[in-house]
Amino acid sequence: MKLLYSFLLVAMYLLMQGCASTNQNTDSVINQLVIAEPLVVNYKREVALARLTDVLHRAEVTDEQRAQLYYDRGVIYDSVGLRSLARLDFNRALRLKPDLVDAYNFLGIHYTQLQEFDQAYEAFDSALELAPEHEYAYLNRGIALYYGERAHLALEDLQLFYQKQKDDPYRLLWLYLVEQEVDSQAALIHLKQHAADINENVWAKQIIRLYGGEITQQAFIRDITNNVNSNKEFSERLCEAYFYLGKLNAMQGDKRAAANFYKLALSTNVYEFVEHRYARLELDIMRRNVVNGIPSQ
Repeated sequence: MKLLYSFLLVAMYLLMQGCASTNQNTDSVINQLVIAEPLVVNYKREVALARLTDVLHRAEVTDEQRAQLYYDRGVIYDSVGLRSLARLDFNRALRLKPDLVDAYNFLGIHYTQLQEFDQAYEAFDSALELAPEHEYAYLNRGIALYYGERAHLALEDLQLFYQKQKDDPYRLLWLYLVEQEVDSQAALIHLKQHAADINENVWAKQIIRLYGGEITQQAFIRDITNNVNSNKEFSERLCEAYFYLGKLNAMQGDKRAAANFYKLALSTNVYEFVEHRYARLELDIMRRNVVNGIPSQ
């Protein structure tokens, strides 16, 4: 009986120690997470939506003016995450003014997010036929080709986009992501070579260092909050940081970590950022691959 009593005391002690250890580990993980308060819709955008809608319903305007009003309202809808309403307005604008370049560009982005790649390519081609120097149509068509598994074609667009402004870290990052699909070793070499063109004071230089293997993920996360002056800036930075952490972990084969980082990027509500747009697409592709039994790339 004394032996049984002693055994129970030891078991209870070990269980309590285990619980304490678990709580400490949980607290440690929670304390290390960097999470921003999700952005809320700016009331000025709500007022702008109401005014544009009122003008569209009441004012006597020309077809060209009405097209511009639909486009402007679509941009605001897009900025607050109302994608379907935005697409409706972009299409309305194009019916009234078929040469509205930026509406084609936005539609191409939306079709990419929906994985309707042929329609995306068509929209971007239309934008570039009307405005061959539209830089962001090259970026967005390149991204569409990348997600449409046409990396070699995407590389042409991203190289052209990068050449326009070599000191832009995001142009270099997207060029790397696409080039990595074509030749991963060459992509890393080029990333490190071109990193010298990026100003040391630009926050996104840290992402390039992370991808180049100069800093760890832990160090990268630790320094995310440096020189942040507002919740808006904080949310925007985390949206970018978590998306690129997701891409990095996906490339390294850690799909669970990648998915969690994409979800954290989405939680910021920074709908206008390219990183927010494609974080959801990344998750959709991961789910589709699981359903179809296809290993994620």
